[in-house]
Amino acid sequence: MDYFLNGIVLITSFLMLFFAFFLITVNIKKKLPNILFASFLILSVFDISSLFIFNSINSSLNFEVFRMTISLLILPIYYLYVKSVCYSDFQLSTKDLIHSILFLIVNLILIPRFYLGDTNDILYISQNFKQTFEIRFFYILKELQYAFYIFLIYKSLKKYKNIYAENHTNSNNSSYTWLFQMTLLLLIAHCFIFIKLVFVYTGNDQFFNWFNSIIGISALIISSWFVLKALKKPKLFKGIDTNMIALNKEIAKKAITLNKKPIHDSQKLAEMTSQVSFVKQYILDNELFLEPSLTIQEVSKQVNIPVRDLSLLINRYSNQHFFDFINEFRIEKAKQLMKSPSNKELTILEILYQVGFNSKSSFNTAFKKFTNQTPTTFRNN
Repeated sequence: MDYFLNGIVLITSFLMLFFAFFLITVNIKKKLPNILFASFLILSVFDISSLFIFNSINSSLNFEVFRMTISLLILPIYYLYVKSVCYSDFQLSTKDLIHSILFLIVNLILIPRFYLGDTNDILYISQNFKQTFEIRFFYILKELQYAFYIFLIYKSLKKYKNIYAENHTNSNNSSYTWLFQMTLLLLIAHCFIFIKLVFVYTGNDQFFNWFNSIIGISALIISSWFVLKALKKPKLFKGIDTNMIALNKEIAKKAITLNKKPIHDSQKLAEMTSQVSFVKQYILDNELFLEPSLTIQEVSKQVNIPVRDLSLLINRYSNQHFFDFINEFRIEKAKQLMKSPSNKELTILEILYQVGFNSKSSFNTAFKKFTNQTPTTFRNN
């Protein structure tokens, strides 16, 4: 079992370090996400090395304790990585040092008996390592930190997804999918680690060894997935500007206020109605909706209306977000294509690509939303 586990961990460590080297050295414009992800991988390798290198506390107590505390930096760095991918203008600042406070506090607590302990302390700790108050406290703190950062990551991803939907017509958000899948995999892997920790304190060595193997295999699968994903989609990330957060909050708040207040100024009402008609006609005449990755910023430039005003117009007079506003044009175009006898040979898949969608699921969802029918039912009728 030991040789098998050592082999898995060595392969995993090699893959992670190789991928980290690739991330650091690859020539791209925005390097911060790659640097943060590479740091996450290197610290993860350092953490899993305990499975085969430093399994004897007696070999180097100080080094083993420091290796354990380094794991308190893994989730904070991953959280910063998530933010750097989500927001194109994200930059590290001195306030981000707050994420290292727990690592510093724990090391300060461990100094008296672990780092600077006398011979008696070291002997006692070597014999009762897992049962010492400091190590028990460390494990509890680590689990609480993990739960806290998973919550922060979930909130960040949810906010990113909502803002992306407000400003883009392409529902196939590869960055969100990548981050969500990776976070889910890390959460599953951590569940195995937590169960292993339970077996540590119950003294069940057989299950403890089995879970070491499961953790090693999980790490190998995840690291292989990282590499394959990077090879398959080298241009994976498209972040959004953090200014969009404030902008969308402001627009949402203003739209709610305006929707409660009817416009009594007939001239202003006529002007706004005219603007909406102009925008709709411009999109229709130029078939902007056929562009799968169309954004509200691009439409704003073409119709010469500020993004804020355009979003408010769409929100109030169409009672829709930009995503649905554009999809309505696409669905109407799809209906026209389906009704035409000359397009009888076209498949549903060919039609959805022609009208600007890039996935069957998003097309079916939008079609049913606007027609209360599936594309197939509509075509048959």
